[in-house]
Amino acid sequence: MNLRVVGASLVVSLKSFYREKTTMFFTTTFPILLILVFGTIFMEQDKVRFDLCVQDLDQTETSAEIAKALALSGRFKLTRVDPAIDATQYARDNNVNLVLIIPKDYEKSYMQYVQFDDPGAFVNITYVYDPSSSSVITKMQLLNLAFAKMNQGLSAKSPFVRTSEISIHTKKYRFIDFFIPGIIAMAVMTASLFGSVNVNTELRQKGIIRKLSTTPITRTDWVLSNILYQFLLAVISTTAMLSVSYAVFDVRLQINAWLPLFIILDVFTFVGIGMILTRIVKEAQSAAAAANAIIFPMMFLSGSFFPLEMMPHFLQTFARALPLYYINEGLRASMVFRDNAAALSYSAIIGIVAALVFIVGITATRWEEGI
Repeated sequence: MNLRVVGASLVVSLKSFYREKTTMFFTTTFPILLILVFGTIFMEQDKVRFDLCVQDLDQTETSAEIAKALALSGRFKLTRVDPAIDATQYARDNNVNLVLIIPKDYEKSYMQYVQFDDPGAFVNITYVYDPSSSSVITKMQLLNLAFAKMNQGLSAKSPFVRTSEISIHTKKYRFIDFFIPGIIAMAVMTASLFGSVNVNTELRQKGIIRKLSTTPITRTDWVLSNILYQFLLAVISTTAMLSVSYAVFDVRLQINAWLPLFIILDVFTFVGIGMILTRIVKEAQSAAAAANAIIFPMMFLSGSFFPLEMMPHFLQTFARALPLYYINEGLRASMVFRDNAAALSYSAIIGIVAALVFIVGITATRWEEGI
């Protein structure tokens, strides 16, 4: 082993790294940004305030004390729900994952329990909840702890406050049913973006694309062939994931025309973003890092793994601006809830985004310059 040769080769590599500014950024600065973003999320977990809708059917001073105590705990930001409104429909219409219902005659039962020392007196507080939200379990656990503390403060007798749960969905769902659509969207995004960026930058750097411009193939033919290729890969990947999910977890997902539509929109969106990145990123070595800069924030902030409610409000706002968020929600609306109206809404939004980024990507492509 010749250490002098090794040292010289190392110097060449370091100089190349220094000259490639995009590689320097994505290797050093971008990981720091990730630490800051996700550090903000996880460091603030003990200080997270959850949105909580409360419907007080009793409308007395005694029942109001429950809402007041929950607000003073610092863990909940309360929203009052009109007693005349159906709580289940309210949760569906307003995309609310939990409504706490204080029953009628709460004050009467409370007085009977406290003043008349009646161990048989109790109230049943109802959780109307959305099982598709992974954060709703945390909220119910916090509420259960608050009510357990309240029961301890009253006496050592049988608990006065008891709870029951009602799902806003008539059909019973499992978390895996909501998880699979998010994984499908994420996998298609990753393959489309990496495939577009990595392949195009490598072919451009080797001069192959410039040579293709001298052949009968046009830029449109080239782009459409790439789209079809990524779509076929997405179909194969989705079929494999669904097959395993049905065989191993016995999922009950609806397979309909929305699934291929959202896959197509997913491919168009991220191939378009890939074409834009290809124009920006000049070196093949930094292409993967540039793609990661797009993929990782979308992967973790769009609701594929972490519920938006667990994030600070500024990150929630940012997450709703990400294309993958609408693909996730669109697939869940069509495959889990069979909600065609919601699926149409999400497909319209992501369709506009896909068209815009694809047009920009096509415009940015310079066939004669090797893209």
